Amino acid sequence: MKSVLDASLFFIEYPIFDELFTTPSVVEELVDLRSKGRYESLLVQGLRVTTPTPESTKKVFSASQRTGDVDKISETDIDVLALALDLGATIYTDDFAVQNVAHELGIMIHTIQLKQAKKRVWKYRCCGCGKYYRTSGECPICGSQIKRAIKDPH
Repeated sequence: MKSVLDASLFFIEYPIFDELFTTPSVVEELVDLRSKGRYESLLVQGLRVTTPTPESTKKVFSASQRTGDVDKISETDIDVLALALDLGATIYTDDFAVQNVAHELGIMIHTIQLKQAKKRVWKYRCCGCGKYYRTSGECPICGSQIKRAIKDPH
């Protein structure tokens, strides 16, 4: 079985016996001695560092917009999801936004230390007037802050 690792897996000792992959952007995030050591250890075990395709990257970005997680996932998160999509792999992550977008894309998830997140579709709601929007920011009607919310606008 193929598995794609996000950065959180490099900060702990966690046994994985699959065919392992990660992205160059994840490797760039590994700056402390422990995570670099774990990375080197996994390289010896066959970890491959691979760049996802632009097509999968676009699909992930689009899915993050649909779920309302576009403001919460990083470029590295997008890379990890896109690579999992390319490979038909499971993702090892504890990041809730990554899990939510993975659910949207039909990507299997394996959590590391936390409970698996439920699928959510986020909406953005003005704190002042209550109007719903597609993204966060400042409300053009009343000037209040627009925040992410679970509640459906019905």
